[in-house]
Amino acid sequence: MKKVLAIVTVLLFAFILTACDSDDGVITIGANIYTYNDNFMNGVVRPELERYAEEMGVELDMVDSEGDQAKLNDQVDVFITKEVDVLAINLVDPAAAKTIIEKAKEAGIPLILFNKEATEAGIMDTYDAVWYVGTDSAEAGIIQGEMMVADWQANTDWDLDGDGVLDYVLLKGEPGHPDAEARTIEAVKAFTDAGITVNELALTASPTWSTADANNTMEAWLSSGFGSEIELVICNNDGMAFGAVQAMTSAGVDLPVYGVDALAQALTMIGDDELNGTVLNDGVNQARATIDLAINAANGDDIVAGTDWVIDSATGTKAVRVSYVAVTKDNYSDFQ
Repeated sequence: MKKVLAIVTVLLFAFILTACDSDDGVITIGANIYTYNDNFMNGVVRPELERYAEEMGVELDMVDSEGDQAKLNDQVDVFITKEVDVLAINLVDPAAAKTIIEKAKEAGIPLILFNKEATEAGIMDTYDAVWYVGTDSAEAGIIQGEMMVADWQANTDWDLDGDGVLDYVLLKGEPGHPDAEARTIEAVKAFTDAGITVNELALTASPTWSTADANNTMEAWLSSGFGSEIELVICNNDGMAFGAVQAMTSAGVDLPVYGVDALAQALTMIGDDELNGTVLNDGVNQARATIDLAINAANGDDIVAGTDWVIDSATGTKAVRVSYVAVTKDNYSDFQ
């Protein structure tokens, strides 16, 4: 009997060692999405993070921060308690990066910020193991603006009152978000740079970037005193463009509308002549770059080793930037 127990004990110990060995070397990434209610982040970035993490053989612990920075702060504390190997954080408030960076630094855990870039100057330099994956915020606005300028110049009938002035409304998105701020500036600047006089009839910000808010706002604009003067609708993301189109359809109005993100629905709407253009915000490659950098950071390797990603050394921001692409009627099917 003692011999049997001894054999069982040895086998059990061997099983435990084997189980431990199977976990050894498996990187665990503590990650979040700032809110699952975001069309782009939840519909494009999150699924690719999950798919690509599985492909790369790493464990992804993903949570929804529900648009609450305080909740995200607590979630990071939980990840640290769990002793994750690396953090991949989609900030709720870009101005709150300092808090997250300090938590990661104190715990000695590498940190990849993605999609929302820290707004505080120099904050990325306070920790040697923090990097950013995202875009050049201004680039989307520049590309969208150039696309709109070309279409405005090619369609003289868009100038409804024939005064040579572009009368536009703009759905901005989250106030203070680097993308919302930069896109707003650059999209309009493209017109003035081209020598086109512009007149802003209305601009509104929506903290959720949401279709519902945009629908309500566009309905109010169309029924306002300047509703008949609107000649162009600029939207800083596709979700808001969807809401604008819904409101115009209900009102029996047909105006040029442009978005950003190149969501699947937006591509279909371009094909159906419901949306004039969008800009591909490459969430798939943002997700892949985030996982690739997280793996290298966890392993202590050069942050872009074995990848095609390039650090944006020109700006000194420790960032990998994924390029935007203009999407029009001519090429929308390439992205479907």
